[in-house]
Amino acid sequence: MTLDLSKFAAEKGIKYFMISYTDLFGGQRAKLVPAEAIAGMQKDGAGFAGFATWLDLTPAHPDLFAVPDASSVIQLPWKKEVAWVAADCTMDDQPVGQAPRVMLKRLVAEAAEAGLRVRTGVEPEFFLIAADGSVISDAFDTAEKPCYDQQALLRRYDVIAEICDYMLELGWKPYQNDHEDANGQFEMNWEYDDALKTADRHSFFKFMVKSIAEKHGLRATFMPKPFKGLTGNGCHAHISVWDLEGKVNAFADRAMPFGLSAQGKTFLGGIMKHASALAAVTNPTVNSYKRINAPRTISGATWAPNTVTWTGNNRTHMVRVPGPGRFELRLPDGAVNPYLLQAIIIAAGLSGIRSNADPGPHYDIDMYKDGHSVTDAPKLPLNLLDALREYERDEELRRALGHEFSSAYLKMKHGEWNSYCSQFTDWERHTTLDI
Repeated sequence: MTLDLSKFAAEKGIKYFMISYTDLFGGQRAKLVPAEAIAGMQKDGAGFAGFATWLDLTPAHPDLFAVPDASSVIQLPWKKEVAWVAADCTMDDQPVGQAPRVMLKRLVAEAAEAGLRVRTGVEPEFFLIAADGSVISDAFDTAEKPCYDQQALLRRYDVIAEICDYMLELGWKPYQNDHEDANGQFEMNWEYDDALKTADRHSFFKFMVKSIAEKHGLRATFMPKPFKGLTGNGCHAHISVWDLEGKVNAFADRAMPFGLSAQGKTFLGGIMKHASALAAVTNPTVNSYKRINAPRTISGATWAPNTVTWTGNNRTHMVRVPGPGRFELRLPDGAVNPYLLQAIIIAAGLSGIRSNADPGPHYDIDMYKDGHSVTDAPKLPLNLLDALREYERDEELRRALGHEFSSAYLKMKHGEWNSYCSQFTDWERHTTLDI
């Protein structure tokens, strides 16, 4: 039964709803709607001019309506009179196929038709930086190996604990928070769930972290590589697939190598098969390729892959299988669109199952030390343009994600690349001025 948002507002003391959707570039867009008007919005949606956001629309298109999905509603723990609710985009009473949440829901339904329920967890990393974005916010956070730094973590206790308290209040079951491998960097973890719920929570988490950081006079960034020489922001995804009732892990088979069932291995095969094209979505910005193709960082490792390989419990590969019934995709970064991340995982995995894809040999080596010895595995794209070209070449993946999305995404991302190429940089002046 659908939750009545008007009744929810009356019961919770909600004065305003933020009806929110996420565009192709991961931008979160919202309208602030008084509770007195939410009944009409729940029925018909809030109107937007789609061209004004990062969607492939023109000023001539009809109104875009964001129809709130009441099952996603969250009362803001830090501003109780406001509730956030994820919305699905429609136009002329039809779903907008390029809209990320719409596309994810379609792929979740496709998986269900195959008797599968994809469950995921994400590990979003972020930096707490000065309000002007110039430096990390903690001047004392200077250790060469700052990962798990106890003092640095406690110096940011007020921010981290407040966010974690809110996740506990919301029932997300957070279980650990830590200072990460870069100075000024943190990671917070909560329990895995169905792919759509994880995407909604991931989207809200980014909004919440930025809001609480601002409340404390700081700024939070999920930018893949905000500082030269420091480890970048990853967003590792842990993936398992269950039966429709969520009781039997279809990936788990302790009699098989790594505890990964035959079906789980073909799902992994799909990820490996489409990996280079996946990067166009999992690593969606020019800056993303400063992370996955980075030189060694101050701490000694980038913790990011650059080759399409998989392994057991070894963090130097693109995919690791840390235990029976699940695997970790270490390719995505902090800029990844929460909905597109889940959608492309499902699309690639279902492709693997349908084609009985073989993930290829696993490697037990340290890829950072001995990666040069792997000569038969593809390298990940060197830049965004290469990734977009890989996606264009991958007809099967483009079809799985849908023509409307693929056409819009490629068009707008090529535009972003062209804009980047038109910029003049200090590097160009330093290396070319006296030639």
